[in-house]
Amino acid sequence: MMTAVLTRIFGPSNLDLIQDVVQDALVKALEQWPYTGVPRSPGAWLVQAAKHRAIDLLRRRTLLADKAEQLLREWEPSEPPPDDGLGPPAFADDLLSMLFMCCHPAIPREGRVALALRTVAGLSVGEIARAFLAEEATVAQRIVRAKRQIRDQGIAFALPAPGDLPARLGSVLEVLYLWFNEGYLARAGADLVRRDLCEEAIRLVTLLTRHPPTDQPATHALLALLLFQAARFPARIDSEGDLLLLREQDRARWDRRLIHRGFRHLGRSAEGEEASRYHLEAGIAACHAAAASYADTDWAQIVDLYDQLHRQHPTPVVALNRAVALSRLHGPEAGLRALEPLRESPALARYALLPAVLAELWAEAGAPERAAALYRQALRGPCSEPERRYLQRRLARVAG
Repeated sequence: MMTAVLTRIFGPSNLDLIQDVVQDALVKALEQWPYTGVPRSPGAWLVQAAKHRAIDLLRRRTLLADKAEQLLREWEPSEPPPDDGLGPPAFADDLLSMLFMCCHPAIPREGRVALALRTVAGLSVGEIARAFLAEEATVAQRIVRAKRQIRDQGIAFALPAPGDLPARLGSVLEVLYLWFNEGYLARAGADLVRRDLCEEAIRLVTLLTRHPPTDQPATHALLALLLFQAARFPARIDSEGDLLLLREQDRARWDRRLIHRGFRHLGRSAEGEEASRYHLEAGIAACHAAAASYADTDWAQIVDLYDQLHRQHPTPVVALNRAVALSRLHGPEAGLRALEPLRESPALARYALLPAVLAELWAEAGAPERAAALYRQALRGPCSEPERRYLQRRLARVAG
């Protein structure tokens, strides 16, 4: 969030410096606030500290020495800002400007998505690598190259002209999709869900639906998907913070308000001829939202939607989810047959969910020893603490 504000002030060519001064400001807060107390507007304090640190650094650069004084005069507030000084609408415009800048078509697709997730969403290189099922070093190189292209090509920090927005919208929607997914199922740490990431992704997609050039069917389809998924938050963990699978969740705890909003946006998404991946995934989520119970789920419709999604977007993760749906419709053996080719996929080599799903299906098929070995394999992979506890419970059940 701070990065977007500072990029507007200092320009995209200074992204590396901006990220450094944001870290400096956070360290300064950790050093000072325990003694001086948390300021009334902590967000504004952090922005001011980072801004002054950036100006100090810019003063030392010969080419920008004269501009530093001008920036100091232009951005020094005449009075303390209300709240954090980061609220809508200006801050929302900064975030969207930052997103569209990162998603400039001159930058290769994987580079622009990685850069946006790093600089706007604030995800770590490791989190982005997991989203791409890629090596951290590869992702880090993509981000460095994308920053260099922004600097060398003079890409502006600004919302594109209305006629140019649709060309960048696809990458922006992909960023927000991955942004939400990282919050929906954190791959590491003590928490299963990072609601702050999910809520911010929903807020930004909502803003896109209210801006005519980006008010497109795919935007509404993505928003419907995110709302359906977010509706399950209250039921995804129990009172001990442990993971509950879809079949174990109390559907009475699902947020009906979000589900209602999801169906409304799903309806809006059908206004065009397009059937994007977000339409298909939103349709799958809608099937779950509409089912009164797990047993009542329309698995035939879900398998059909996964078939369409896999033809359009043939990724290992889509194939994995399709196999699970097949197992619900035709039994565990059908799911195991569909999963067999994925065991050789390099992209899933460190993906704990594959051995976990295989273990679940082998347990259902009556092979507890094979299931136990696969649960042990899953536990060796990266996962959050709630996921780890769930896998340990399942292992104890089949091994006992």
